[in-house]
Amino acid sequence: MPGLVYDRPCIPIVVDLKRKEALHVRLPIVVLIVVITYCSILVAPAWSQSSSADTQQGTAAGAGMGAASAAATILYFPFKAAFAIGGGIVGGLAYVFSGFSEPTAKSIWIPSMYGTYVITPEHLTGDRPVRFLGVAAESEGMPTAPAATN
Repeated sequence: MPGLVYDRPCIPIVVDLKRKEALHVRLPIVVLIVVITYCSILVAPAWSQSSSADTQQGTAAGAGMGAASAAATILYFPFKAAFAIGGGIVGGLAYVFSGFSEPTAKSIWIPSMYGTYVITPEHLTGDRPVRFLGVAAESEGMPTAPAATN
């Protein structure tokens, strides 16, 4: 209509695009902060765990082993966590597509989700094995004998 006059100018859509761009810039930073916080929460207990056989505790060599185990955990944990998450997803799919067969799913879940997540000084000295692939507990690993039929 020719007689209408708008008293407010139209707000351009660019404002919404700037907000979306700001979100795309901030999201990786927030994710990075969450991951660093999560890793620091996991590494702190590793530093506090020590065996009674640790004779290097309180020495420079002990501090070096602690720092080395922390650095190794920071490098190792993301790969193990990604492997475990992937195994959980694949195991869940195997569970569904195998007709809800729990042994089939566990054959994927146990090796992927069990195992070592935190590298300790004992792992670095060879006192404890680093198990990327998990091993079932002895009670779970024992095959059950089929019932005898007469």
